[in-house]
Amino acid sequence: MRKNRFIPVLACVYLLAGCGDKEELVEESTNSSEEEIIPVTEEVVLPYVTPFTGVGISNEMTQRPILATINNHPDARPQSGIAAADVIYEMLAEGDVTRLLGLYQSEIPETIGPIRSARDYFIELAVGLDAFYIAHGYSPEAQQLLMNGVVDNVNGMQYDGILFKRSSDRVAPHNSYFPGANLETAAEKVSTSLLYQKKVSYTFYKEDESVKMGTEAESVAITYSKNDTFNSLYTYDGNSNTYTRQSGNAETIDSLTNEPIELSNVLFFEMSHSIIDSEGRREIDITSGGTAFVFQQGIMREVRWENIDGVLKAVEEDGSEVKLVPGKTWVHFVPTNPGIPTSVKYS
Repeated sequence: MRKNRFIPVLACVYLLAGCGDKEELVEESTNSSEEEIIPVTEEVVLPYVTPFTGVGISNEMTQRPILATINNHPDARPQSGIAAADVIYEMLAEGDVTRLLGLYQSEIPETIGPIRSARDYFIELAVGLDAFYIAHGYSPEAQQLLMNGVVDNVNGMQYDGILFKRSSDRVAPHNSYFPGANLETAAEKVSTSLLYQKKVSYTFYKEDESVKMGTEAESVAITYSKNDTFNSLYTYDGNSNTYTRQSGNAETIDSLTNEPIELSNVLFFEMSHSIIDSEGRREIDITSGGTAFVFQQGIMREVRWENIDGVLKAVEEDGSEVKLVPGKTWVHFVPTNPGIPTSVKYS
């Protein structure tokens, strides 16, 4: 009889042990469910790149390039919309005064300017790029080209106060601006298209590629004259892989953002310059090619530039295009006399 009473006791003990194991399993299951689950993210590869910045985009570019003459006189600084330009070309207009040509495609800013007058070599660049050209005024040579319709354009001489707006905080000729919202209306006024038809573009490194060849150069300065107003200094920032710019001892900023501009590439093209009139206007040879310096990722290389179907590009010794680092680019035209070795200093 004692033996029979012992069996239920053992069964109860085993049952209790089994209950304990079950509680532990539930607790473990609860703890594992509370562990942080890290989602796996796939890198999105965008199928297209912008033609003049090399930055990835979702849809193929349809916007026609826009080229605008921008005032670079001290009374016109800081300019509006220069940070949005894919490329800025800087060159002498008359005397020691430089002007800027802003190339816009990937982004059309709210305002561009101050806008200044056209030169014949500005127009040549616009033709090669198949760009819609914006200027306010013109030299005699440029006026003739524009009247002959060599490039689709809109000019402030005909549309001052209509498509071009005057700023009240500056005096003429440093106060004419072109609002980006007026672009389509301007194209309609002159019966032209804003579609990207001549597929002009630069060649770029991939986003994860690095520049490997060249000489280390953390800064580079360009001297146009003894007057420091139009001389510039570029300084490389290794953290952002971009260059900032100073001109006339002041940092170059965009008036729209009040932020310094950031450049991925700084180029210098050596070209023949000549003075053609009593006003000190110049003729610049943008067709013959010549010596070029390229600065990117803190590295400098000497190459050449060529006019390829109207588009100015840096080229390697074998004739292939120099790859640019994705981002914004600033291009200087440097007179052959005294030339790049004298005008450009780097360290």
